[in-house]
Amino acid sequence: MITLPELEGRWHLSRVIEDARAGLTGRLEGESLWHMGKGGLIQTETGMLHYGNAAPMQATRRYLWRGEGGALQVFFDDGRPFHEVPQDGGDAVHDCPPDTYRVTYRFGEPEAFTTRWHVTGPRKDAVITSTFTRA
Repeated sequence: MITLPELEGRWHLSRVIEDARAGLTGRLEGESLWHMGKGGLIQTETGMLHYGNAAPMQATRRYLWRGEGGALQVFFDDGRPFHEVPQDGGDAVHDCPPDTYRVTYRFGEPEAFTTRWHVTGPRKDAVITSTFTRA
């Protein structure tokens, strides 16, 4: 079972984006910083994204995590609900018509975990695998 205090801190982030529709692969190397803030645990991802032949670009994402009712709730940085993560890991879904985002969380080690997103829709077909390793 994973808890918010176990996520708090600095993590190395390595992400691979396999975009079947575009026939491209992207890679992001960076960090994910998790700290307690107003309303819960704030996750800020930053890194350098290399996508196909495009020039590398700085990428940033921010989420808010809360522990509620035996699960972890993830929200976008503007407060909209994103998805629910089972504390033991497993599958979750974010429905964003016309697209669907399915994720599997694997919390096997205390110092590392992975997420694997499968994104499908009329213009999307990608698998995004992220590995978080405690820094």
